Amino acid sequence: MANRFNYKITLKNHPPILGSIVRPHGALHLVVDLPEDEIVKVEASLNVPMSAGGRVFMNGYQSWTYSTEHSRVGRTHGIGRLPKAVIDHYGLDRYGDYGWVSYPEKPGITHGESYCYFREGEDFRLIGSLDETPGYTLFRYDCESHELRVERDCAGLRCGGEFHAFDLYFAHGREDNVFDAWFGAMGVKARTQEKIAGYTSWYNRYENISARSIREDLDGCIGNLQPGDLFQIDDGWEPNVGDWLEADPAKFPEGMKQAADAIHAAGFRAGLWLAPFAANKASDLYREHQDWFLRDEKGRPWKAGSNWGGFFGLDIDKPEVVAYLEKVFSRVFDEWGYDLVKLDFLYAAAPFGTADETRAGRMIRAMKLLRRLCGDKLILGCGVPLMPAFGLVDYCRIGCDVGLDWDDKPHMRLAHRERVSTRQSINNTVFRRQLNGRAWLNDPDVFFLREGNLKLSDEQKYVLATVNSVLGGVLLHSDNMAQYGPVAKAQYAQLLRNRDAANIEVQKDLQNYSLSYELNGRRITLKIE
Repeated sequence: MANRFNYKITLKNHPPILGSIVRPHGALHLVVDLPEDEIVKVEASLNVPMSAGGRVFMNGYQSWTYSTEHSRVGRTHGIGRLPKAVIDHYGLDRYGDYGWVSYPEKPGITHGESYCYFREGEDFRLIGSLDETPGYTLFRYDCESHELRVERDCAGLRCGGEFHAFDLYFAHGREDNVFDAWFGAMGVKARTQEKIAGYTSWYNRYENISARSIREDLDGCIGNLQPGDLFQIDDGWEPNVGDWLEADPAKFPEGMKQAADAIHAAGFRAGLWLAPFAANKASDLYREHQDWFLRDEKGRPWKAGSNWGGFFGLDIDKPEVVAYLEKVFSRVFDEWGYDLVKLDFLYAAAPFGTADETRAGRMIRAMKLLRRLCGDKLILGCGVPLMPAFGLVDYCRIGCDVGLDWDDKPHMRLAHRERVSTRQSINNTVFRRQLNGRAWLNDPDVFFLREGNLKLSDEQKYVLATVNSVLGGVLLHSDNMAQYGPVAKAQYAQLLRNRDAANIEVQKDLQNYSLSYELNGRRITLKIE
């Protein structure tokens, strides 16, 4: 890497501040004394050579954002190919960074948030943020010019006095060494190293769950899961998204405490899904408390996405919102007795910032709020910008939802980078593997061993299950295990053994890549297309 880090800070009413410093090996803290004004842009550039066979990785905005290594002709796709009417109707720009990051859609240009790396064989050059509170760190690389542009997402922020323009860490070496050094410099450690396995209800029944179906799947897990494994009830138990204080009386007439008690009686830990910062139009919460929600520039409730007919993000600066969430988590943990919560669609808490706080700073504050509300209970984060959750959740999704097929319908492949895709989920599991055990334990989403209600081939199921078991810290399925025959039971036992894999390596060429690992004295290589 070239040694000069050239920066520019543009203010609304003062001349720009320009400078150039020698890029260190290790931490770079660029702290500037700014006049009282408004920040327009904070940017920097440096030269990063990349060979014809090199690879660049850019971390995507949130859990579901497709994030992979790119060659010199790779690109980061936006949603500009879609009609604006479609984008607005489905809120497609709300799931990622599309509303505040430009996408050139040019071969050889990639971008991402918080960290990136350049790889030449086994040699890694990592650049990672050390603090996102002053604004997300945005990276954009042009393979033709070898220029890496770095920006701080803080436009519109009121300034005056000391400002952290950039807090970055530069590391060069082998994979484990550079990521260990970065996390050491941040002072971030995973809250747990305990891997979990078990069941979640979503990817077979989806929202069509009830006390009866949950009991059926629970019975199937008895004798197949191990004591202390996780049995998680996913979306569909609540009357509407946002109404978390009671169960849907038609689906769970005896309530959610009875469900947790049954799970515990079977010897498992009980998990429950919530989207704490979200509420849909049909919810009592939205109808009765519209003043609790974030507003757009025209004063309308901020639509955070199109799921459940459209949903909106709660404003954590409202004392009533915090009081409501305190009541929700007290009920889930203290009254109902759940051991783990899967907290989803978390990005809805911080779609934008204010003159006094960046969107990243707000997201960090939202995650700290959740940690306080959950105490020592386990959190599985999902749909969350990654770095604001570092060290605050116990487990975290690092890819999009898997699907019942390999890569969704062809027209859906034009949608945002957060879409449902088994193929893209596997890629994220592979290329965000370095976060596992450092930021949290990675949740790569579920695998399947069942035969019915599925369009994946046996080979695709094998690849998904193997990648999840070797690289993940969470190993969940959505099958009714009572339907497992001898073959499926043997496969499940092997997946549990895979969690002891060592000396894991990933090799990637222009199109395909392989996962190689050692297990029981054997070297095993898995080809992934």
